[in-house]
Amino acid sequence: MTVQGRISPAAMSDHALALQCAARDPDALRHLISANNQRLFRAAWSVLKDRHEAEEAVQAAYLKAIASIGQFEGRSSLSTWLTRIAINEALGRLRSARRRRTALENQGIAMLDRYRAALMQGSDPAAPDADLARDQLRRLLEQAIAGLPASFRSVFVLREIEGLSVEETAEALALPPATVKSRLHRARAKLRQALDPEIRGALDGAFPFAGADCAAMTERLLALILGGE
Repeated sequence: MTVQGRISPAAMSDHALALQCAARDPDALRHLISANNQRLFRAAWSVLKDRHEAEEAVQAAYLKAIASIGQFEGRSSLSTWLTRIAINEALGRLRSARRRRTALENQGIAMLDRYRAALMQGSDPAAPDADLARDQLRRLLEQAIAGLPASFRSVFVLREIEGLSVEETAEALALPPATVKSRLHRARAKLRQALDPEIRGALDGAFPFAGADCAAMTERLLALILGGE
C-alpha cells in the first residue's frame, strides 16, 4: 500500500481524490459524494425548482462526472467542477421539459407547471422537530427565492446559500464575474421587497439535503458505480 493510499480521502488533494475515484475506490467515492451532495442539490434546485427533479439531476451528474473524473485537470476545484456538471445536467433537463411542454401545448393538451416552487420539508424524519416559527420563515424564504428569475436564482443560491466566491460562482455558471455581482445585487433587491431583513438568518438551513436523503443518494450512487465492477 502506498503512502497516498493510507491518507484519508478528506485529507487528499483534489487531484489525488479524483484519481482514487477514477480507480473506483469506495472510500474516496463515498467522501466525494457525501461532501458535495448538498451543494449539487442546491445548484440543481436553483435551476429546476423541483426537489425530485433536482435529485435526479444530481444523480445523473455524478454518474457523468465519475465516468470522466480520471481526466480532471484541476483547473478549478473538484467541487466547482462537479457543480458545473450538475448545473449543465439541470439545464439540459429544463430544456427537454420545455420542448416536451411546447410539443404537447401545440397539440392543445393542457400542461401542468412542472417547475413550481417546492415547500421542502426537513430531510431526516428521525431528527428532532425544528422550531415552528423558524421553519415557517425558512419556507417563506425558499418560496421567495423560488420566485426569483432563473438567472438571478442560481447566482443567489451559489453565492449566499452555498457560500461560493464570485469567481467560483462565475466559473460554475460560465458567467463573467461582473455579471455575477450584478445579478446578486439585483436578486438581493428583489428579495428585500418580499422579505423582512431579520429572516436572513434562516438561509443557513434552507434547502436541506442531509441526513437520510444524503445517505440514501450516496449509497444509491455507490451501488450504481461499483455494481458493475
